[in-house]
Amino acid sequence: LKNLRLRMWDFAQCDPKRCTGARLARRGIFDRMPLKQPFRGIVLSPEAKVAVSPSDLPILEKSGMSLIDCSWARLQEIPFRQMQSGHHRLLPFMVAANTVNYGRPFKLTCAEAAAATLYICGKKEAAREVLKEFSWGEEFFHLNEQVLDMYASCENAEEVVCKQNEWLELAQKDQSAQQQYQDDSADRERGMPGELPPDEDEYDYDGYDSGEEMKLDKFGNFIVPSKEEEEEEEDDDEETSSEQEEEISES
Repeated sequence: LKNLRLRMWDFAQCDPKRCTGARLARRGIFDRMPLKQPFRGIVLSPEAKVAVSPSDLPILEKSGMSLIDCSWARLQEIPFRQMQSGHHRLLPFMVAANTVNYGRPFKLTCAEAAAATLYICGKKEAAREVLKEFSWGEEFFHLNEQVLDMYASCENAEEVVCKQNEWLELAQKDQSAQQQYQDDSADRERGMPGELPPDEDEYDYDGYDSGEEMKLDKFGNFIVPSKEEEEEEEDDDEETSSEQEEEISES
């Protein structure tokens, strides 16, 4: 951090006790500068059109980086046209770890934005130095480790945007697949048909006539007649039926 020129335009829109930019300024990590002071380094701005990339490292090392310390809710009050100097950059997709906007995409504090820029440009140790001032600092790297390393491996802004879009598309597909899995699981719990193969007890036992009286042996077990016995019983039934028909005809 000692060899880096870190500046900020402070518009005093945030609570000084909670403002990360103000805290970094009090610690001497960032220096405030007046609005009209020209700056030739990287300018992190929500109005920028070019993404931060590792190709910005020479600019960072030569001219430094500047933040625009303002409130997300009052961006319309910021005179961006008066801050045309420097190389304006926009951060790619990341989620916040700060306590105000935790988990929200793009809603980073000044400290998170500065750390992300340093990390992407290859200054990983400096990035951690910036965020060690905050209790949630390491959480930022934990939440964004995958995308930060992905952006840091790119060559230029175009590749950063391309990788970002690919990652977001894949994340969307994973989320849809996970939602489908949860929906299917909920359907199975409700016992909806067609979701699970039938259990053995669900098959139709056509071979058993529930109206037929089953015989028991002396141990109480069901006696299953053999094929020969079944045929004899059928013959007996036929003879009995014939005798009954003869008796009826004689009467």
